[in-house]
Amino acid sequence: MVLLAVDCNAQLHACCMSTRSTHAALMRFYLGNCAMSPKDLMLALVVIVVWGMNFVVIKVGLDDIPPMLLGALRFMLAAFPAVLFIKRPQMPLRWLLAYGGTISLGQFAFLFSAMKVGMPAGLASLVLQSQAFFTLFFAVLFLGERLRASNLVGLVIAAGGLLLIGMQGDRSMTLAGFLLTICAASMWAMGNIVTRKVGKVNLVGLVVWGSLIPPIPFFALSWVLEGPEAIKGALGGFGMDSALVLIYLAFGATILGYGLWSRLLSRYPANTVAPFSLLVPVVGLTSAAVLLDEHLGLLQAAGALLVMLGLGINVGGGWLVSRVRTAFGSSTA
Repeated sequence: MVLLAVDCNAQLHACCMSTRSTHAALMRFYLGNCAMSPKDLMLALVVIVVWGMNFVVIKVGLDDIPPMLLGALRFMLAAFPAVLFIKRPQMPLRWLLAYGGTISLGQFAFLFSAMKVGMPAGLASLVLQSQAFFTLFFAVLFLGERLRASNLVGLVIAAGGLLLIGMQGDRSMTLAGFLLTICAASMWAMGNIVTRKVGKVNLVGLVVWGSLIPPIPFFALSWVLEGPEAIKGALGGFGMDSALVLIYLAFGATILGYGLWSRLLSRYPANTVAPFSLLVPVVGLTSAAVLLDEHLGLLQAAGALLVMLGLGINVGGGWLVSRVRTAFGSSTA
């Protein structure tokens, strides 16, 4: 992730090489321990690339379309005409409204605003993954779940990484952008809690029908916050670039991404599929470095490593502990 976005000074180069090794180790772990067929493994990697590139596409889209208007158009296109062909998920209307209001409206209202006011695309892809820890906290608070030791260790390490990222004092990232991204992560986590409360539902149907909720609130927010003149100007100057951005966000990141992810979750255990999401910020940071020439500062690079390490411990810590216990148990038997 950081490997393509660093200066040539010795300290940052060393950090970059460490990050390169970390990513290589992640890839070896996934490929060596994955029980997926080669076809499904390729589909998983397609999803990761599509979702990782999503942040670069958002950044490009925000050059021509205001954040709230971009949200309205994105979800309007994701909902129509898909709702005519995809069955409504079997869930109470209040939970569908809660899902659409958190993971769709709330998350992307904060995320698009964050990236408009100075959050780099690459760092956004990483900081947004703090949703995993907000989900843990909300699950304890609202669902009565208990934290494992690996969850707490991962949380502390990732929190330290986020602190380092937030402390970076340069023009590449604004504090407002960073805090708004944290808010976006918390809304994503609330959407995860809604999904858990609902139980098993068709993921594609949930995403498509949940996309019906945000367009009107987004249009209202755009009218109030951005003004009718900004809306008129964006729609009047709507060109091919804007159209491609919306097609990517609505059909690529939403319909294709969640459709393939749902297929994988239906065929494999969640603990086999979920770790692949750790590669999203790898793709996000790398694509932002290559396509947008974004560069991480030293503190940001160190923080990124800590966040990735914390996420890895959170996802795989329990598995690692059980393997160690099994190994020691068999050796003493």
